[in-house]
Amino acid sequence: QVQLVESGGGLVQAGGSLTLSCVASGRSFSSYAMAWFRQTPGQEREYVAIIRAGSGGWIFYADSVRGRFTISRDNAKNTVYLQMDSLKPEDTAVYYCYAYLSITRLEYWGQGTQVTVSS
Repeated sequence: QVQLVESGGGLVQAGGSLTLSCVASGRSFSSYAMAWFRQTPGQEREYVAIIRAGSGGWIFYADSVRGRFTISRDNAKNTVYLQMDSLKPEDTAVYYCYAYLSITRLEYWGQGTQVTVSS
C-alpha cells in the first residue's frame, strides 16, 4: 500500500511559479512511475506530466504545459516534484499525484492540492 501526500498548492498571479511536492509512503518508491494530473470542476482529470520509474530518464509532458512545467523525482526522499513556471489562469485546477507499479498494475492517487492562478 502506498499513500501519496501532495503539498505546495496555493494562489499565484499569472506569470508566477509554484512547486508541488508529493511524498510517498511505503517502500520501493523508485519502482513506481510517477505522474501529475489535474482536474477542474465538471471536467475529466487530465494528465500533466509523467516520469519513469528508476532514475526517471524518460519524461513526457502534456502539450499544454511543455516548456513551462518540469517534473522530477528524488528517490532518496520518496518525493516527486512539479515545478510550474509561467503559470496561466487556465492552469487553475486541483493537482493530483499518481503512482503506478507496472509489475502489479497497482495505481495510487493523492488527495489533491489546489492551484489557483489569478489574471
